[in-house]
Amino acid sequence: MREFISLVSDLTTGLIGTAILAVLLLYLYWRFIDRHSTDPVRRNFPGVAHIRGTLIHMGEYLRTWVLAADREEKPFDRVQRNWVKAASEGREPIASFGSTSPDDTTIFLPSAFPILDQDSVHAAERIIGEYTDHPYVTRNLFGISAMSFGALGKHAVLSLGQGASASGTWMNSGEGGVSPYHLETGVDLIAQIGTAKYGFRDADGNLDMKKVVEMASHPNVKMFEIKLSQGAKPGKGGILPGAKVTPEIAAIRGIPAGEDSISPNRHPDIPDTAALLEMVSEIRRATGKPCGIKFVMGSGSWVDELCSMIDTKEGPDFITLDSGTGGTGAAPQTLLDYVGMPIEWSLPKLVGMMKKHNIYDAIEVFASGKLITPDKVAWALANGADFVSSARGFMFSLGCLMTLKCNEGKCPVGITTHDPNLQLGLKIDQAAIRVSNYINRIEHEVGVIAHSVGVVEPRQLRLEHIGYAPPVDNKSSAT
Repeated sequence: MREFISLVSDLTTGLIGTAILAVLLLYLYWRFIDRHSTDPVRRNFPGVAHIRGTLIHMGEYLRTWVLAADREEKPFDRVQRNWVKAASEGREPIASFGSTSPDDTTIFLPSAFPILDQDSVHAAERIIGEYTDHPYVTRNLFGISAMSFGALGKHAVLSLGQGASASGTWMNSGEGGVSPYHLETGVDLIAQIGTAKYGFRDADGNLDMKKVVEMASHPNVKMFEIKLSQGAKPGKGGILPGAKVTPEIAAIRGIPAGEDSISPNRHPDIPDTAALLEMVSEIRRATGKPCGIKFVMGSGSWVDELCSMIDTKEGPDFITLDSGTGGTGAAPQTLLDYVGMPIEWSLPKLVGMMKKHNIYDAIEVFASGKLITPDKVAWALANGADFVSSARGFMFSLGCLMTLKCNEGKCPVGITTHDPNLQLGLKIDQAAIRVSNYINRIEHEVGVIAHSVGVVEPRQLRLEHIGYAPPVDNKSSAT
């Protein structure tokens, strides 16, 4: 017993001595090193400043996971995230005792006489690229938006690809090029060509049409998309930190390994609208497959010019409209918050201009931008979209916690990281099932809304079926 008491006493003495030494070293650091900080609080009250900094850092997580009410969080509240979680786990998202939705939400107007013997209606088959040699045909209306291998790790790409393939929908490669992991899953791919031409560039960074044709030879590469801008950073190129540019990613993109991968803010070889449409036509002719363009709406006059110049038999076969409300990519806060039209403004304007120039029925419209739940997807369809793509919704289906650290390569659930240990947390087969469940639930519940308002397929939703919508210019909206 005495020996035990002596051992405890020695341990206690050692711990106290260690604590005193730690406090002394911390004091010396604050006294002689922290005094040179540019932060005046750290210079005058270093202890208080460090405690404050720790609380501010922890507050970000406490607000997101503990303190915020269900409808308060941004950019996605807890109710939205829980809906995706339930859907991806194969559970029917059910609530009771009334809605907690904010008063300004979109309301769909139920029909007095919906179709008997059904609770959901299904989307009809759709053809993209009718005038190409190899048009794309799909019954799906919801798919995976652009997220590059590089920004995402191997396990995430394989999980998304397998899940989308199981549900028969598409996946956009993102501007980082088509990786072997995209092709491995057999998913229907939209191969995106970004401003840096990653995966499709020659030694000087120009578009190499031979590489485009070679990629088109893969049977699961169904379409091509020329990206002008994206929601996370309209007017700026993509950014992949050097730490994420592994030798494998460098080989896929055609760039040096270990260096920051920064795309130009626009295509150097596309100076105007005519050149853009010529590139679309060239890709369509060379590959025989549909080609579209993606952008965030800025000047309405440019979109009007674009619509006025389009020949519906020469392309583009589709337009992907992204929202200016941010996306999965890391970007300057100013761009995230203040540049680019949100989808609530831009989609009705785009559809209105396409109708004005009589091209709406010939060109498909993909809408993207925080459209992760059935009500948002149905809203987009009612405003004239033919398809809806989501990136962050699918990240939630994989288990994303919205820690807002995607650009640091330390994703705790193994999605936006190339750390092999962290990626082990993302079990590909299980995650693929979650992705497929999410797709199927979205498609089903959009069909539930469409059935409730009395139409026979979701793309027949119109503004007349909405009781309240976000403020838009209804003169240019879909009707």
